[in-house]
Amino acid sequence: MIKDVNRLKLIGRNIEDLKTISAYSQDSIVKIKDLAYLKENKIFIMMMSRFMWEDIEKGVFRNYKRIKNVLKFSSIESVLAKNIKQQQKNRNLELLAIKCIYNKNNLYDISLVFSGNSIILLKSEEIDVMFEDQQHFWEVKHFPKHKI
Repeated sequence: MIKDVNRLKLIGRNIEDLKTISAYSQDSIVKIKDLAYLKENKIFIMMMSRFMWEDIEKGVFRNYKRIKNVLKFSSIESVLAKNIKQQQKNRNLELLAIKCIYNKNNLYDISLVFSGNSIILLKSEEIDVMFEDQQHFWEVKHFPKHKI
């Protein structure tokens, strides 16, 4: 059964915007094959299966849902990865947070922090992020849980 939903579309231009995008991205599942750096275009893009936290935030007790989402970063100078084996294309990564600092080289360090101590570091001249839900949501049985 296909269901429609109000899809989220967010634009990030500063560190505060990234904090909001991070909150909505928390617990998204990303396959390694769905990560791409288009070096010539200075774009890093990833497709993720996003847990729809907005239903939980509203206090609406419905079934848990996920939706496909595209997260696109522009003006990316370089990409570094830690604990991510690109050969394992079907391996799932769980996004925990997006963190950002402005460094001494006048670049932004945007860290995509995944479970298992995996990190993707994006170096960028500016913050230019697009977060956009795609297609329709589907129901899932499990609520994301983390050990403290």
